[in-house]
Amino acid sequence: MSLSQMEVFNQFIMPATIETLGQNVAAFNEASNGAIRLTTEGFTGDFLQESFFSSIHSAQRRVDRNAAQATVTPVDLTQLKHSSVKVAGGFGPIRFEPSQLTWLNKPTSEGIEVASRNFAEAMMKDQINTAIASLVAAIGNQATATNDVSATAGITQSVLNGAHAKFGDASMNLAANVMSGDMYHKLIAQNLVNTATLFTAGNVRVVDILGKVVIVIDAPSLYEAGTPNLQKVLGLVEGAAIVFDGSEVTSNIQTVNGQTRIETTMQVDYDFGIGLKGYAWDEANGGKSPSDAAIGTGTNWDKVATDIKHTAGVIAIGDAAL
Repeated sequence: MSLSQMEVFNQFIMPATIETLGQNVAAFNEASNGAIRLTTEGFTGDFLQESFFSSIHSAQRRVDRNAAQATVTPVDLTQLKHSSVKVAGGFGPIRFEPSQLTWLNKPTSEGIEVASRNFAEAMMKDQINTAIASLVAAIGNQATATNDVSATAGITQSVLNGAHAKFGDASMNLAANVMSGDMYHKLIAQNLVNTATLFTAGNVRVVDILGKVVIVIDAPSLYEAGTPNLQKVLGLVEGAAIVFDGSEVTSNIQTVNGQTRIETTMQVDYDFGIGLKGYAWDEANGGKSPSDAAIGTGTNWDKVATDIKHTAGVIAIGDAAL
């Protein structure tokens, strides 16, 4: 690939990728009701640490105005630390022959749009799947936020309702359900055969998942192989997961000789940050630049909110075969 072609790629395609990602982020945030919030905010360093005051509701007490004075043990106002973690990813190397990509000489052609859109879609898919894997791990590690019926049943709307009930009077704060396409259609089928009046002829609404927005995505973490195989559905509050854009997309194109025809390889590195409401990344156990396995390990996400109602949400787990 000539120097001019490399300049075209770095000057037009990569900036277009970042711009397209920004446009996709806005669309996703609106559609998801803000449960998983993608941002273009920067993320400096391996971890993003924030302090907040712990709840002091436990300091409340009843007072007898007629009783004698007595000593009361004070409750210290303490600060807790919330920690987000930076995750790294990459594309390639992708090998091709320069003659196959002569369209790169046309920075205003549809080639720029196609390449940038594919990069942006792949990056956003990674961000969303990583956020969901983090949420499944963190929430699933909290018994008070989990409704697990997998030993006897699959997921139904009643099971989802049981998961939402974990939030008690704060269940109205759950903004969206996140489920796989298979799970979504199982719930449709349950509604279609249900004898209860779930819709009227004048205003047909086949599926109403507890009055919440439904995010349908076949994220790998929503399914777990085992005995039995498990399906998982998240019920999330607004801002349950925040994805910070690291704003670092580094690309390199290298052309080499030695083959029958000249070959070029392309490689792209990127990163982003993940933070969960009510949970902190365990920097000692989870470490820096974590793997997918580390991100999906519940014990690497420490619950720092004192009340489960102040965390990211709840999870329902059922037998995938039922």
